[in-house]
Amino acid sequence: MLSLSLGVDDADIAEAALSAAKLGLDCPLGWPDDFLRFLQAHQAGRAAAPQEVAGRDWRRRLAYRATDRIVREVTGLTPLSVAADRIGLTAMRAAGLLARLADEGRPVDRAGGGIVVEVYPAASLRCWGLPHKGYKRTVNRGQLEALVYALLKAAPWLELGNHADLCARSDDSFDAVIAALTSRAAALSRTTVPADMVQRDQARREGWIALPTGPLSSLVTNE
Repeated sequence: MLSLSLGVDDADIAEAALSAAKLGLDCPLGWPDDFLRFLQAHQAGRAAAPQEVAGRDWRRRLAYRATDRIVREVTGLTPLSVAADRIGLTAMRAAGLLARLADEGRPVDRAGGGIVVEVYPAASLRCWGLPHKGYKRTVNRGQLEALVYALLKAAPWLELGNHADLCARSDDSFDAVIAALTSRAAALSRTTVPADMVQRDQARREGWIALPTGPLSSLVTNE
């Protein structure tokens, strides 16, 4: 690993993207289509819950994107709702970053076809057979240290160097490493992609969480 830093700003991220094949962002890259239509209808004073859909099911379709539902089906994990959780604030920052990258001539595709790919570290860890819960926050420092060890054991080719200690102290730093590994998988076409054009068109608006489709060892290639 060349570098690992906390507290970077958008300018730092945009600069790093200039030399990257893929930039993995642990953040929703868009909002649910149904949610945006609901907001437009609500603003116009004509929003109403469909009578043929149960209230809870209808609200879940507003709260979660198509990719969120697919991740839940594949991994059993439910991503935070960009429409109903505080992650929406982070998504606003990500939207600004995507615009900045596009202005600088970098190809941006929320479905993952450009420089940026949306990642979900917990889901990547699960796909790779590693512990994916209980390592967040200072109180779980021991679990985080054990997870760093488990990652290095599963990927002996991964050299964290002086950054290993930071990963063992900061779950944000560890998640950044998992995001980088997932973006590596995406660059090698070893992550999930939309199944058809309809799903791809929706992903280009809502975003698409890339899930690894192979083991960690598949990230090492001479190609």
